[in-house]
Amino acid sequence: MIFTLTTVPPPSKDIPTRLKRAAGELFAAHGPDGTTVDEIARAAGVNRERVYAYFGGKDGLFDSVLGDELLAIAEAVPLDMEAVKDIGAFAGQLFDYHTANRQMARLLQWEALRYELRPVPDEAARRGHYQHKVDVIAQGQRDGVLTDDIPPSDLLFLLVAIAAWWSAVPQMTRMMDRDSRTPAAAARRRRASTVRAAELIAYKHST
Repeated sequence: MIFTLTTVPPPSKDIPTRLKRAAGELFAAHGPDGTTVDEIARAAGVNRERVYAYFGGKDGLFDSVLGDELLAIAEAVPLDMEAVKDIGAFAGQLFDYHTANRQMARLLQWEALRYELRPVPDEAARRGHYQHKVDVIAQGQRDGVLTDDIPPSDLLFLLVAIAAWWSAVPQMTRMMDRDSRTPAAAARRRRASTVRAAELIAYKHST
């Protein structure tokens, strides 16, 4: 007996995931304005109408993709009072995450180019998320763990920038490097520098 193999269409519940995966790669590479609905649908292997059915259009899909990325990093590298006690380890974990997940930084850069100073979608919720982290930094300052020489919101931003900027601008990283013979050695050195810089900036030091 000869059996004929047929391709079983994936259930509809998988379509949003496929769309977001395909869109994430395209958005990161070309930005939302440089990506078409047809390109996304073709990469996901679905009809273009699915983009509108599930996300209301390309803009809604971009917002959903970026929202998933922000939620993922918040869950992977939480900032709580335990993290404040070892701020170098927190910065190192951020460095690791951004090194392994470069898509998020690119999406944020595209968002910045698109909105500049205008409010982004779901800004109120995202502001609340960041303000909670600022509150954690402020509590660490009140407890005497972190320096109060820098306002808590600025300190949080500096910690994120120190950890993430290596991956956000790899061309600058490459052109400035002259201390490592291999990419792996460079990554180890940059991570160690990130950890130490976070400690120097965030902790109180005796004078």
